[in-house]
Amino acid sequence: MSFFKKVPSWRKSKDRKGQAHQESIRGLRKIEDKLNKMSEFLEEKVKEESTIVKKNATKNKRVALAALKRKKLCEKQLLHIGGTLSTIKLQRAALENAKINAEVFKAMASVSAALKSAHHNIDIEKVHSLMEDVVEQQEIGQEISDAISNPAGFGQDVDETS
Repeated sequence: MSFFKKVPSWRKSKDRKGQAHQESIRGLRKIEDKLNKMSEFLEEKVKEESTIVKKNATKNKRVALAALKRKKLCEKQLLHIGGTLSTIKLQRAALENAKINAEVFKAMASVSAALKSAHHNIDIEKVHSLMEDVVEQQEIGQEISDAISNPAGFGQDVDETS
């Protein structure tokens, strides 16, 4: 029997969900990288078209107008890419936060179970009673310490009637 057949099915589904989560984040990052590259390319294209417009503004108006149209088109695409990038970044951040929240919840559930287990056999009335006994014993110890530390018969009046 192989190792994977011994792993419980609930464990496999959790692993698949975690892998899907990671794959989603990786996919968003890849798209983000592609869009950033496209944005850089379009920014260069806008600069080139602006240069063409400036060179031909007085000499060849038809070339200048065509370059201006291409420049406007590139700027429109840049705006679209910028909006898409913003959306992707927000989605990726939300996905990463959701993963962290799930991990925190899992850890808190584990801590809760451990605390319940630790407190299972402790009776609060017994704790109060024990603490009262501890305080009482501390007071007795303090009285004994005070009695030992006070010098007996040195400069103190002794009551002979008792």
